[in-house]
Amino acid sequence: MIEASQTSAPSVKQCCANVYGSAAAKYLLGDSFHPGGLRLTEELAGLLALTPDSLVLDVASGKGSSAFFLAERLGCRVVGVDLSEENVQQANAEALAKRLSEKVEFQLGDAESLPFESGAFDAILCECAFCTFPSKAVAAAEFYRVLKTGGRVGISDITKDDSPLPGLDGLLAWIACIGDAQSLNQYADWLTKAKLKVAISQQRDHYLQEMVQAIRGKLLVADILIGLKKLELPGLDLQQAKAFSTAAQGAIATGHLGYGLIVASKVG
Repeated sequence: MIEASQTSAPSVKQCCANVYGSAAAKYLLGDSFHPGGLRLTEELAGLLALTPDSLVLDVASGKGSSAFFLAERLGCRVVGVDLSEENVQQANAEALAKRLSEKVEFQLGDAESLPFESGAFDAILCECAFCTFPSKAVAAAEFYRVLKTGGRVGISDITKDDSPLPGLDGLLAWIACIGDAQSLNQYADWLTKAKLKVAISQQRDHYLQEMVQAIRGKLLVADILIGLKKLELPGLDLQQAKAFSTAAQGAIATGHLGYGLIVASKVG
């Protein structure tokens, strides 16, 4: 197992993007790779006051599930940006298949150097990804730059306190978005320092608890199916994943690990 300290931040970020495109991630996480799934996406959309006229940037858009949801449910135009070339290609192909290419498009790009003009977007969505950015200060400044005045950014992410988390370290912690997770207050501080005004900062820990419980169930099923040679998940260490999920469940129960959301605006 590779320790995060042995891996540079940019390479860890790329590794996370690649792993989330794997068959194992698809099996364990389904179509929406963040706690709360589209329920939380819908809640954030409401807090961002999105309308059919909104132009939304989905940062770390993955396979595009949130972007498609916003376009289909609210009629928004959405641009997704992701580090994984495979994700971008698959998401654009899906947009074409869904006949949503005029509403949704995906581009290869980095949150710390967004390939867009200043003041281009009405809103930004960033789900379960902000904690993985090596320079959160730079990413927050980029959010501010590409937002229109009056625009809003909505973030949902893993939170953790300063307590040690036995069994939740190394590269797997980065892939699970725990490696550099911070408290909700710390995320808010980065946004504030980027001149964004934080309006809402709330915990949603039950969403993370639900996801971990679901993953634990899928790991048990996977163990049986792999033993029967009815399932293949290349690259997945089942025993390591089970131990990790057990440790995560304990950390959530004791309040050391959680999930939260923040909404902030560009006021000037």
